[in-house]
Amino acid sequence: MKERIEAIIQRINCSEADAARIRDAFETADAAHKSQLRSSGEPYIIHPLAVAEILSELGLDPDTIIAGLLHDIIEDTEFSYQQVRQRFGTSVADMVEGVTKLTRMDFSSAEEEEAENIRKMFLAMARDIRVIIIKLTDRLHNMRTLMYRPPHKQRNKALETMQIYAPIAHRLGMNSVKVELEDLSIMYLDPVGYEEIQEYLEKNNQEGRAMLNRIMARMKERLAEHEIEATVSGRVKHTYGIYRKVYMNGRDIDQVYDIYAMRVIVDTIPQCYNVLGIVHELYHPIPGRFKDYIYTPKPNMYQSLHTTVVGRSGQPFEVQIRTKEMHKMAEYGIAAHWKYKHNITKNGDEALFAWVRRFIENQQETDNEEFISDLRVELFADELFVFTPKGDVINLPANATPIDFAYAIHSAVGNRMVGAKVNNKIVPLDSKLTNGDIIEVLTSNSARGPSRDWLTIAKTGEARNKIKQWFKKERREENIQLGRAEFEAELRRNLLARAFENEEFRANILKKLDFQNLEDLYAAMGYGGITVRKVINRIADEHTRQEKQARGLARPMRETKPTSGVIVEGIDNCLVKFARCCTPIPGDHIIGFITKGYGVSVHRSDCPNIAGMLTDPATQDRMIRVSWASAPSELYQTALQVIGRNRIGILADVATAISDMNIQMSSVSARANGGDESIIDLVINLRNAEQLGSVLLRLKRIDGVSDVTRVVR
Repeated sequence: MKERIEAIIQRINCSEADAARIRDAFETADAAHKSQLRSSGEPYIIHPLAVAEILSELGLDPDTIIAGLLHDIIEDTEFSYQQVRQRFGTSVADMVEGVTKLTRMDFSSAEEEEAENIRKMFLAMARDIRVIIIKLTDRLHNMRTLMYRPPHKQRNKALETMQIYAPIAHRLGMNSVKVELEDLSIMYLDPVGYEEIQEYLEKNNQEGRAMLNRIMARMKERLAEHEIEATVSGRVKHTYGIYRKVYMNGRDIDQVYDIYAMRVIVDTIPQCYNVLGIVHELYHPIPGRFKDYIYTPKPNMYQSLHTTVVGRSGQPFEVQIRTKEMHKMAEYGIAAHWKYKHNITKNGDEALFAWVRRFIENQQETDNEEFISDLRVELFADELFVFTPKGDVINLPANATPIDFAYAIHSAVGNRMVGAKVNNKIVPLDSKLTNGDIIEVLTSNSARGPSRDWLTIAKTGEARNKIKQWFKKERREENIQLGRAEFEAELRRNLLARAFENEEFRANILKKLDFQNLEDLYAAMGYGGITVRKVINRIADEHTRQEKQARGLARPMRETKPTSGVIVEGIDNCLVKFARCCTPIPGDHIIGFITKGYGVSVHRSDCPNIAGMLTDPATQDRMIRVSWASAPSELYQTALQVIGRNRIGILADVATAISDMNIQMSSVSARANGGDESIIDLVINLRNAEQLGSVLLRLKRIDGVSDVTRVVR
């Protein structure tokens, strides 16, 4: 293993002093982990050593290499932060502690805990981006050795990697890490689909490689004629890239045009465009398949020219053209522009992780549900490029509106906005922008400010949070009235009004939610700083806890039926059924209604059918408190509605996505809604709300799907 350490030192070409520190870190980690083994039965030191090797391949600095060797030492041994700092310095100790905190995160937890853990991760990233780079390399080696873990842990780890870590690697521009994480994840998440693509690639490997070699030789010859020095290579698209287009976008594998691609690397930007002209002379370009990421870089600073052409055999293939610096950036992202060896300056490199800080700043007062929603947009959404009238490029997520554009310019522009022009035509503020649009924001100094409707129109968290800040500052009295009215209605709906009247109980809730008084709470709910649902859930949890203490029981509610998964207050052995109108599942806040002759009907507390019963004197007394059992094991039906573009294959894509997640589907139907829109209604069987969240995310990523909602009939 010492030979591997010497190879790391040679690879990063560091000073002798840093080389000595790296050797010391390895010996320290080896001694600390001496009695520990990996799941494979190998000595534990194999893992931190592999992490350090990956970090050295990415070109990280000596401190990061040392932190990689020590990244588990605080978590898994008796070493403390102070000991690491004393021996290896504050920078290394802070990174090791940062990675330790991330290691303790549990992404399969409840939504609120999940959001808080992810928020902590982004705060760590904002302080020192190297923390998440170490974590990404840690996850990469764990995924490489996942075959030694039990099947259920393989799937959980792979899903977590696909949902969080691979998108972060993509957002940081670390393509080599992202590609491997995705391929390893899909191998465990959908082994059948993975094998089908592998078999296709193996079957066509000889023919495909021969085609690439012919194209490579021809292009090298033509470039030499034009005296352009270039590196020309061929590549086969990675497995998950093909999987996504075939199984998630509903294409036949023969319609994936970029399975085979050529890459041309030159010295200068003018040469990139010269090569593009030569390629189009040699091969017929496919209309609409040219992208200029040099002039309009991706948010992760990726730059390249992409064009898809047709070869002499009729096989389409992609050509990527970039400079050497662009290629380093494309493969290694932020690691390619590392500046921690020197003082970081406010230049282009800062943009590589400035989005992390900007995202955290915009999420300061966002509740957890919206935080997760905004994060998914930030990490998963396709991007589009639009322009100001002066030609400046603004990057926004797909389906963004003129409101998002205005607030991306400046909060003052958004707050004074009275209209918008897209391509010199006035459009509604909820219009969806498309690539290449030129947007002009119409403003007025006498504008009354944003409308509350804008909160539902805006797609970016940045825009919504700036709108909320305006309402918080300018409309306090209005916020108090709105928040109070909605909150009191929800208290009555959830049978919690009497509990909240208790002064001591109310003071305890305000303290837990970090509000000084009721007016501040009402105002926050009014402008959207906290959701009414979060407050109600906290009140319900506290009320249940106090009841347990008062009664001196292990639980104040008696289980009505062992297999129902629901506990009904004060009633034993009664029939429990789940309302078909709102199809509640574990994780939803629920309420019970005592029916005549059919036991207790369980509804979601936000079910509109319950609202009238709570205010009707004839039914008020038949409402009863219910809660989920600690670990319900059944499957529960819930109804979803998918709205998307009316295209061939969208129903099959939805059904395939559900099947790939091993989820039972009770029924599915589709209908056209006039024009270009189709509606798909389906009923599926789920374990809990967390699983529902994964389903909603997967369905929303299908090509053409614009919205997925739960149905309340």
